Amino acid sequence: MTFESTLAERKAELSQKWAELVLRTYPKETQKVWTRQKDRFQNPVGAAIIEATGELMNHLIEWQDAERIARSLDKLIRIRAVQDFTPSQAISFVFLLKKLLRDEFFQAMKKDGTLDELLRFEAKVDNLAMMSFDIYCKSREEVFRFRVEEVKRSQSSLLRKAGLVADVTAEKSAD
Repeated sequence: MTFESTLAERKAELSQKWAELVLRTYPKETQKVWTRQKDRFQNPVGAAIIEATGELMNHLIEWQDAERIARSLDKLIRIRAVQDFTPSQAISFVFLLKKLLRDEFFQAMKKDGTLDELLRFEAKVDNLAMMSFDIYCKSREEVFRFRVEEVKRSQSSLLRKAGLVADVTAEKSAD
């Protein structure tokens, strides 16, 4: 039995444990809300984290479609990109999977002499981390661009209200 097939058999359990580790990266009060509330409409962030870890576990086992992997990563990273995390904290969830896998499998695989399978799989997790960093950077760029656009809109609105700038759309419709 390969390591991937073992993971496939336990993927629901492992993705749930991974989601719990990710949720623990948030402040205690946030953790309480997100772990207690199971309704996806009342807890969209918690639901997105659980969904994304499940999808990512499947993708890691299969490791076939980089675009699908990126879409699943994007779901989780967009959440973390708008929060008050440093870049390393934002993508740390990937390395939490390595910790989980080592906690679950390291000792048994060391005894069986199959530790090399875990190490090969961890290379996939490392690739996931690199993809995560790229996606995080793009997400942060979007956040900053949205903030700049919002500041421009609010300044323009204030200047129009103060009568310091003419409203071009109103003047065009008057013509």
